[in-house]
Amino acid sequence: MKRVVALVAAAALALTTLTACSANEPDQREFGTSQPNPAPGGGPGATTPGPYPFGTVQQKAPAIANGQVPVVKRITTDKPYVFLTMDDGAVKDPDALKLMQQNGTHPVLFLNQKYVKGHEAYFKQILDATGATLGDHTVDHPNLKGKPYEFQRKEICDDADDFQRGLGVRPSLFRPPFGNYDQNTLRAAAACGMRAAVLWTAAVNDGHVQFQAGDKLKPGDVVLMHFRKTFKEDYTAFVEQAEKDGLIPVPLADFLG
Repeated sequence: MKRVVALVAAAALALTTLTACSANEPDQREFGTSQPNPAPGGGPGATTPGPYPFGTVQQKAPAIANGQVPVVKRITTDKPYVFLTMDDGAVKDPDALKLMQQNGTHPVLFLNQKYVKGHEAYFKQILDATGATLGDHTVDHPNLKGKPYEFQRKEICDDADDFQRGLGVRPSLFRPPFGNYDQNTLRAAAACGMRAAVLWTAAVNDGHVQFQAGDKLKPGDVVLMHFRKTFKEDYTAFVEQAEKDGLIPVPLADFLG
């Protein structure tokens, strides 16, 4: 597999010298804010090259307005950055950790409690060793749109509470299942301590990158994949597409601080 690490190092030098989830397409604002997110290997001693010190805020989203979190579909940036996200957690591929360590993609893991329960060690190892960020994807992956506020709040808050107990981290980024949401969703997410609701601009399925527009990844794209049986194929497809398009995977949390 071609590795993104070499691309990251080259880009760093250049900078110093110069769909189980498928989305509806509602209007979305584009924001560009951070929670601690170390480079692969974790911790302050990590030395993996990067275009900037990972774990530092690069951009901030607008504040929560009218009690609702902002909706983020992509990040506005003039840098060659792309953002990987992984949903659900249904299939625990034994090679996921190794793949992420090899390629330094720093994904956000938007996980469901129903898939994490009983498998905390698997996901905790990934979070601790790869610079991945934990995200909230509800307890049971229901379609939230149109549901009562209290139903939505419980799905989001219980997911975050359980992860805090079981994984030692409370997520602050949220992804609505299927990309479906309403005002109650955004209010409930804010009440549960989320900073933003994150959608996507491209997805990887069955080893192929699928674009919502055009035929390549662009700076600021948020890419969706899943913990599925095709994890290796999907992950490899993303890594190779990012390299082909001259983009560096960096932590989304650094741009949603």
